[in-house]
Amino acid sequence: MLPIIRLAEKRDVPGILEIYAPFILETAVTFEEAIPDEDSFWKRMQDIMTEMPVLVCEIEGRVAGYAYASGYRSRASYRWSKEVSVYIHPDFHRKKVADALYTSLNEIVRYQGVANLLAIITMPNEASVAFHEYFGYRKCAEFSKVGYKLGSWQNVGWFELFLQDENEAPKDRILQINEIIGETVYLEAIQKGLKKLNL
Repeated sequence: MLPIIRLAEKRDVPGILEIYAPFILETAVTFEEAIPDEDSFWKRMQDIMTEMPVLVCEIEGRVAGYAYASGYRSRASYRWSKEVSVYIHPDFHRKKVADALYTSLNEIVRYQGVANLLAIITMPNEASVAFHEYFGYRKCAEFSKVGYKLGSWQNVGWFELFLQDENEAPKDRILQINEIIGETVYLEAIQKGLKKLNL
């Protein structure tokens, strides 16, 4: 069965939560503290996908990982900046699943008109920092003691990646993800990501 990168669907929610739950319960990677129920999590995903992609990588019928871009802040002039996240199932580590998902995600959101991607990383996290720097992110800030989890105060680093020509004005509006599904650039972005997999 060939691997697939595609937009998330409701049937993916159990597999996505299987990946996400240990990060909630056992780490400070996310500041979420309780595992969301499937319905509320699907609603969260749908809200994101009114504009931005939530991508899953499916390998042998399983959700190997997922990545998404979501809104940064609500004031209008922030609309070209988005936050990104990626989570991988431990059974699929070292198979370049995160590389594949970020490659596709970056190409898609660039075409949509997103200018700046922001990755928010609980510090220290050498592996995540190295991964994002590999993709061209640079550290732009670190906030100390902004969250309390697992019995200690947590620091958060902010990393940014600018996708467009900074000497040009951005697109008038961000294209919604459903406007580009099936377009050549979308299909090419998916294929570009799949080529990164190491299976």
